[in-house]
Amino acid sequence: MIEIIREMFSAPILVRALIVGILVSLCAALLGVSLVLKRYAMIGDGLSHVGFGALAVATVANLAPIAVAIPVVILAAFLLLRLSSNSRIKGDSAIALISTGALAVGVMAVSMSKGANVDLNSYLFGSIISVSRGDVAVSVILALAVIFMFVFFYTKIFAITFDESFAKATGTNVSLYNMLIALLTAVTIVIGMRLMGSLLISSLIIFPALSSMRIFKSFKSVTICSAVISVATFIIGMIISYALDTPCGASIVCVNIAAFSVFSALRAIKK
Repeated sequence: MIEIIREMFSAPILVRALIVGILVSLCAALLGVSLVLKRYAMIGDGLSHVGFGALAVATVANLAPIAVAIPVVILAAFLLLRLSSNSRIKGDSAIALISTGALAVGVMAVSMSKGANVDLNSYLFGSIISVSRGDVAVSVILALAVIFMFVFFYTKIFAITFDESFAKATGTNVSLYNMLIALLTAVTIVIGMRLMGSLLISSLIIFPALSSMRIFKSFKSVTICSAVISVATFIIGMIISYALDTPCGASIVCVNIAAFSVFSALRAIKK
């Protein structure tokens, strides 16, 4: 095991993937707690499909994929919030409407082009070798910004997560902070898609939060535990992926499933 870890850290590609993955896992875990408690956990899945559509169109048009995907996914996140609060189309229906439409646009763009689908596979299923030095630089900056914003506005996020009506009554701009959560989630989804793929990135948002909720009850404890679980499962998943030559994203999700099962068993024992 130690030899495998040494080999991993000796490969620049894996080191880059590890840096990006740890930061994305941390961001996803922090935001995941709030999203799960607000019953909006599938927003990650919806936005990842939007991200795939944007990346596909950008690649076919020979544009910078990340530069195109970030504003498109952010707009989609804001649109989802607006549809859910001010429309007859609520929650999961709004997510399904936007995500499937964006995915269809991406698939159509790929099918109508020639030779552009090779790189897009890494966005769909995830790929360690697709993480370039430029991706690392952008991901580190964006991930640190997400973590800083979450910590700085922690009290407000806590308030609107548990009781929006009370938060609004105390003068909190609920709409603004809901938009902040959507913005941070959109950025996290985009920077994590290269590594996890659009089909699996939402697992980083959902699993750690649900696992930590099996044992802990307070928002702070769940958030801290979720962050620890997310980073730990990512590292273990990467080691398994390298040792067994399995897909990185799928390996990480399987480790998260195992962690959820362990925490569920601990909860049953505790009861």
